[in-house]
Amino acid sequence: MERRETLAALGAVVCGGLGGCLGDGGAGRPEPVDLSGGKADDQGGMVIGKHGGPNGQIFYADNGPDGHDGPAWFHTLAFGLFRYYFRHERRGWEATAIYVTDYSAVDYELDERDGRLYVPAPTAADTFGDGRAMTYVVESGVYGGMGPELLPFSATDDARAFVGDHGGRTMAFDDVTPQFVSAYTSR
Repeated sequence: MERRETLAALGAVVCGGLGGCLGDGGAGRPEPVDLSGGKADDQGGMVIGKHGGPNGQIFYADNGPDGHDGPAWFHTLAFGLFRYYFRHERRGWEATAIYVTDYSAVDYELDERDGRLYVPAPTAADTFGDGRAMTYVVESGVYGGMGPELLPFSATDDARAFVGDHGGRTMAFDDVTPQFVSAYTSR
C-alpha cells in the first residue's frame, strides 16, 4: 500500500471514530460532491477542472449559490473560494462544511507550461478534504490556473516537504484573511 493510500485509510478510520463520538455519526455534515462535468465556478464562471489548481466547495446552513442546488463550487481557492467565503460570511451566511482539494490524498504530477509549474485540478468527491483542517502552502513556485494559489495538504509533513521542494511557506485556514487574499492575488 502506498503512503497516500495508507494516509487516506487512516483518515477514514479517524473520521469514522470521531463521527461516532459526535453522536450523529457525522450525518449532519454534508459530504463533498464530484465537481466534474463542466460545472462553472460560482465566483467567476470558469470551468472547474480545466485550468489546474485546487478546487473547492462550500455548503451553507440556510443559503446556497444562485443557479444550482448543493454547495457553492470553485476552480480556485485564492481567487474564488476564499473571496466568496469572506463576502458571504459578512452577509451572515453560515458555512457548515468547506472542502478543498487535498494534495496529501491524491497522487499528482506537476505540469510545466511556459516555464512555470502547475498542480492538477482533481474533481472527484474523494479528492476533497476539510478545508478548515488543511495546511496551505503559499508563495511557492507552483501555480494554479489563475496564478498564485493556496495549495492544501491534510498532512502537515506533506506541506512542509512541498515547501522544501518548491519554496513558499505554510499557513492554517484561520490565518487566511481577506487582507491576505487581496494582497496575494494582486502579486
